[in-house]
Order: sequence, then structure tokens, then C-alpha cells
Amino acid sequence: MTKDFFAGLEPVRFEGTETSNPLAFRHYNPDEIVLGKRMEDHLRFAVAYWHSLAYEGGDPFGGPTFLRPWQAGGDMAHAGAKADAAFEMFRLLGQPYFCFHDADVRPEGASLAESVSNLERITDIFAAKMEETGTKLLWGTANMFSARRWMAGASTNPDPEVFAYAATTVKAAMDATHRLGGENYVLWGGREGYETLLNTDLGQELDHMGAFLSKVVEYKHKIGFKGTILVEPKPQEPSKHQYDFDAATCIGFLRKYGLEKEVKLNLEQGHAILAGHSFEHELAVAAAEGMLGSIDMNRNDYQSGWDTDQFPNNVPEVALAYYVILRAGGLGSGGTNFDARIRRQSLDPEDLIASHVGGMDVCARGLKAAAAMLEDGGLEAALADRYAGWQAPEAQAMLSQPLEEIAAAALARGSDPQPKSGRQEILENWVNRFV
Repeated sequence: MTKDFFAGLEPVRFEGTETSNPLAFRHYNPDEIVLGKRMEDHLRFAVAYWHSLAYEGGDPFGGPTFLRPWQAGGDMAHAGAKADAAFEMFRLLGQPYFCFHDADVRPEGASLAESVSNLERITDIFAAKMEETGTKLLWGTANMFSARRWMAGASTNPDPEVFAYAATTVKAAMDATHRLGGENYVLWGGREGYETLLNTDLGQELDHMGAFLSKVVEYKHKIGFKGTILVEPKPQEPSKHQYDFDAATCIGFLRKYGLEKEVKLNLEQGHAILAGHSFEHELAVAAAEGMLGSIDMNRNDYQSGWDTDQFPNNVPEVALAYYVILRAGGLGSGGTNFDARIRRQSLDPEDLIASHVGGMDVCARGLKAAAAMLEDGGLEAALADRYAGWQAPEAQAMLSQPLEEIAAAALARGSDPQPKSGRQEILENWVNRFV
């Protein structure tokens, strides 16, 4: 059914900056050493199964445009054909990882039990293909936002039967992820939020969401899953207001329910923009709290007010993101997942490969620029200079003194501190030397 879907395409190779081959890497050389580590091991690229294989080219105003061979039916034969195409794509790209939702890879069953069984069957297929190809699983997750049952949320749903259905769905997806050696498991709220407070008990829903995530962590330890549990912030779409609005909101939620030592964040560039932040802001917030886990690399169209999930093409933006990541010590068990899709007019298999080639090259350029900035040390020196006053013993002592003692000392000094330049434009010019 799909054996020849990518017919005529060769595995993508690194050919350097002089190549004119649109299906060759110009900057991504997996074995290049950056800050003492292979580039592949820094970036840990993953292909998103949903956008690459399950997305049919539809949008809110029109139906499918791609007409892939495996889209013709919702049965296990077509799911297997989709898996054939997926792992052929992975072979051509040579990226080390992939990611999936349960609903991306298995057909919906006539019952919950049949859906779980279908996932177990496709897990058998994946296990064999992963053994054959060496492709690994960065993370698995469960789709609890598309089907009608999830319209009022999953763990936050007012119907306890939906909560139980969600628990079963997540258990099955975690079991599949664990069996396939996944290095993380992600929970994205989807519809964990509200449309109107007129019919919402916000406090109860947050408590139920906290209880659900606690049970996920408990089950992780029960089955011996060694991966990291991740939650993914997003401010809107599809709910008017989602409880996992941004990194800071998620961190506060995790601390409230005592999960800050068990759960980290999977951060997406497009979601950061929807929340009114830059990507590096979200990364820095998570890194400051020791909760930076993994990233979804994409971009939004800045002329649109929604999540367009386009492949990255802005090297300066990507460089600043990887600068924060490198300063934080890297992604650990996380990676760079391309939560991005080709445009609905990009119909050919070649477009699917080329989009990833371009995204991987942009990330490679960004990583190398970030590493060069760190090695140069200019930003670090400027940062140390700006906060140098806090190194003085009397300044450090203030942090443990009562307010009245600090005030008395300031009155005794009688000085009026004068501000110093933040040198923002100079620092921005400095960054531009590297990108």
C-alpha cells in the first residue's frame, strides 16, 4: 500500500554549505563536535508522527488535501501501512527519535477495550521496526482532546466516567511508551480548561487535574518507567483559557500539588508566542526552576493569531533558545521534537522530507551560534558585571536581614543610588556577530 510512497528518494546526507541539493544537510552534521559533544547528542531530533503521518492537510475551512494512501480507512491494515511509511521516512532522515499520540498510530475501536487492544498491536509493530532500524522513542502521549467525549476536558471533566476513560487511555499510552523504551512521557492539557466560568468549578477541576497527574507519577514508579514525566504549557486553543497557560503557571500548579520533583516541562515555541512570551523566556523560566525537560521546535505565523505549527526558519530566534538550553546544561532525556507540519499545498513526499531537512539545518545553525556565544563569554561577562554589586558581603547580608535593619543601614549611608546603563543595544549587536 505504501511501500513506494518515498520511491526515488535517497537517505539525506550532510553535504556542507556549498551544496545546492535541497534534500541534503548544509549545516546538520550529526558527528560534528560542539562543546565537547556530538551535534546529534545535543539536538536529539524527533519526528512528530501526528503532523508528519496523521495530518491530512485540512484546516478550519477545508478538508484533506494530501490524500495519503494510508488515509483511506480506519483499520489496522491502514495503521500498519502508515507505520511502514513512517519508518521509511525515519530511515531517509536519519533522526534518532520519533514521538506519537495513541490516536496517531492506532485506529479508534468500537469500544475502549478495542482501542487499547489496537494500541497494543501497533506497539508490537513499532517494537519490531525500532529493533530493525535503530530509531528510538523520545516520548509517547495520549490524545484526549479530539474525540467528542473530551469536549469538556479529560481529567477536569465534570463527568467522572470521562475521568476514568482518561485514566485508562493514559495507562495504555504509558504502557506502550514503557515497552518501547520511551525516554519521556508527555501530558498536554488539550481541553483541560474552560469556555465560561458560568458552568465551571475552577477549584474542583484543578484539584482533579492535580490528582490525575499524581496518579500518573505513581503509576510510572509502579511499572518501573525510568523516563521523565513532562507537561506541556499552552495558553489557548482549543479552550478559551487552559489551566496549563505557560511555564510559570505550570510550575505553580506542580508546586501546589507537590509534583515539582517528579514532573518537568515540554515547551513549544508556538505556544510561547500564543502566551505573549518569547521562546527563550519560557525556557529560562523552566531552567531557573530546574524543570526544563524537552522542547517542541516550530514557529507561528506572526500575522496570524493562532498556532500555525510551521517548521523553524529563524536562526536568531533558534540560537537564543539553544543558548538558554546550553546554559542550563542541555536537554537531558529530552530532545528537539518537530511539532510542525507542512503547508496544505505542499503535496509531495519530497516536501515532507525537505521540511525536516530545513528545520534540522536551522537548529544546527542555531546550536552552533549558541555554542560560539557561550565560548566567547561576552554575555556572561556582561551579566556578571551588571550584578557585581551583589557579590559584596554587605549586599549578601541584606538577604537574611529584617526590613528595618536594611532600612536603618540605608538611612545611615544617606546615598541616592544612580542607575547604570543596561546596554541592551550593545548586547543585541553582540549577539548579531554570531547569527
